Amino acid sequence: MKITIVGCGNMGLVYARAFLRYNIVTSGELLLVEKNEKRKEELKSLGLGSVVTAADPLIASSDMMIIAVKPQDIRELAPQLKAVLGKETILLTIMAGIKISLLESLLNHKHIIRAMPNSPVEIGMGITGFSANKNMSMDQIRKVENLLSTTGRTVFFEKEDMLDAVTALSGSGPAYFFYLVKSMIEAGKEMGMEEPVAAMLVKQTMLGAFHLINNANKSLDELIQTVASKGGTTEAAFSVFHKKEVGEGLSEGILAARIRAVELSAKASV
Repeated sequence: MKITIVGCGNMGLVYARAFLRYNIVTSGELLLVEKNEKRKEELKSLGLGSVVTAADPLIASSDMMIIAVKPQDIRELAPQLKAVLGKETILLTIMAGIKISLLESLLNHKHIIRAMPNSPVEIGMGITGFSANKNMSMDQIRKVENLLSTTGRTVFFEKEDMLDAVTALSGSGPAYFFYLVKSMIEAGKEMGMEEPVAAMLVKQTMLGAFHLINNANKSLDELIQTVASKGGTTEAAFSVFHKKEVGEGLSEGILAARIRAVELSAKASV
């Protein structure tokens, strides 16, 4: 399989390294597209693949092209890509807010998948929601799913509009957990702990709680009840959470993120 990655910033290189690590491609089958001369030299020094420009005819023989540039750059780049994009090449976009219909129009291309990964893909622990246009066969979709699975888990959505919800829930999701962890660490400091100690307690608690969620044969409500004994410390904390409407605030925030994702998608498509 030959793969071209257009946009070799952080996320583009995450995929390049994952594909090489899992022997999806060899370095000789990987093309990295970059126009900046200084960045081209940096990429060459990494030895991940051949470094080319967007006009390189070698791109035409790619089985897949991944577009990982900034969303605002795609219109300027589209004419160059259109000239070298193979008719049967599978196009995978991870550009936030760029709809499949826009790429169909800009590139006059039929085989397109749009994906929304989250930041833990950097360590192979991410989750990616993705959707395909109507011209993609199940065999092609499975091929893309196998590639995306090198960085974590995947979820396929028949309706592309659901990717706005994916953006709000899992795309932005890591930041919600970082915010919660930060707040818990701050509480530890207020109780007299040194920050490294509070951080260790909170992070290990979060890790252990995740494994309980993943492995215990109990619902989330049941897991809460195993910790929250009547009249105890957890119940005291939850009484404040309920009073401050922490749960409702979190849900409203995620819904607001989805609304913003819809707005950004609409803006990018104009």
